[in-house]
Amino acid sequence: MVERLHLDQFLPYLLSVTSNRVSGRIAGAYETLFGLTVPEWRLVTLIAEHAPITQAQLCERSRMDKVTVSRAAISLTERGLLTRTPNATDRRSHHLRLSAEGEALYAQVAPQAAALERRIFGRFDAAELAQFTDMLRRIDAAAAEE
Repeated sequence: MVERLHLDQFLPYLLSVTSNRVSGRIAGAYETLFGLTVPEWRLVTLIAEHAPITQAQLCERSRMDKVTVSRAAISLTERGLLTRTPNATDRRSHHLRLSAEGEALYAQVAPQAAALERRIFGRFDAAELAQFTDMLRRIDAAAAEE
């Protein structure tokens, strides 16, 4: 007899559906308020945290593919939100930083992101959120090992 799956009880499915719902909610807010896609928002945030940073490093940190990162970086550069300078240690890559306009945008977006996070996760106490965060990191590590 074939083992049957029930998607409403299958954890990978529930994780994916929930992630998509949260990402969709965030994407809608960022698109409406700031004209940013989710990949663009992730790059802006990672660059704000880790500048200077290369596109390869952004791929690694964001776990987005090269094409997605490249398109987002091009779009943000064309909008004047990023600056690119040659990487002295690897002539094939560039260091990315937020421009003054990018920094100003980040200063507007970051508080909105934090407020949205509080609205979505505000029904959980600090211990639950710490446990959930730990579990997500352990799930991620287990999936990376597979």
